[in-house]
Amino acid sequence: MPVAKTFKLYVGGAFPRSESGRSYPVSDREGRLLAHAALASRKDVRDAVGAARAAFGGWSGATAYNRGQVLYRVAEMVQARHGQFVDDVVAAEGGTRRQAGGVVDAAIDRWVWYAGWTDKIASVLGSVNPVAGPLVNWSAPEPTGVVGVLAPQASSLLGLVDVLAPVLATGCTAVVVASQERPLPAVGLGEVLATSDVPGGVVNILTGSTAELAPWLAAHGDVAALDLAGADGELAVACERAAAGTVKRVLPRPAAEPDHARAPGTARLRAFTEIKTVWHPVGR
Repeated sequence: MPVAKTFKLYVGGAFPRSESGRSYPVSDREGRLLAHAALASRKDVRDAVGAARAAFGGWSGATAYNRGQVLYRVAEMVQARHGQFVDDVVAAEGGTRRQAGGVVDAAIDRWVWYAGWTDKIASVLGSVNPVAGPLVNWSAPEPTGVVGVLAPQASSLLGLVDVLAPVLATGCTAVVVASQERPLPAVGLGEVLATSDVPGGVVNILTGSTAELAPWLAAHGDVAALDLAGADGELAVACERAAAGTVKRVLPRPAAEPDHARAPGTARLRAFTEIKTVWHPVGR
């Protein structure tokens, strides 16, 4: 008899079980059992945020070139496991293997696209500002900090990469709540991250109930920003209220899930950077 796997969380570069010991069944589009996924708890959220906060200094302090090379390596690792991701996308989202292959190819291209932005963000978002007087004034983007990401519910791989890659490209670290009904592509991505050059804690992936985990993530004081891509209307409002308590930067939930296959832009890069302006006297 085949035995369904019970997958774990991905926190701090390791694969722990949920603190609660709970799991839930994951089924394909036809209702057939595929596996069990860990049902994360509020304690797991705290552990994941702690890991992301500890990893922030090293990741944000790395050179932009180095971060770009790390993201390129993630793309290479996804390419090496192309067949596995095709199987996961077919099981999660339906369609043919050819269609799923296109989704995986697009996800790989998205990693590469954002990897190419790491050493260009400062040039595009920064500036030298004209001022009156013997001063020089310049502005430069800096990473916001730990970003809580509610992954899109329908687009379980490409949508996940679309919201996660820009967070990492800017030098932020992430706590991701995976698609509740379609978590296996995110689990597979966690395995890729664990065997690539991404330092432990830079990305932390939780599976389970989005409605249960999101409010704790939104209210956590060490989370600096929140992406509500995968929240429904009521949950998005609750998270915005919880985030207001610690004055978080919040990327609102779109009115409808966007087409993640569209050409990407710089909006998410801008969303998770803060502009620091420096004044310096210049002698005559």
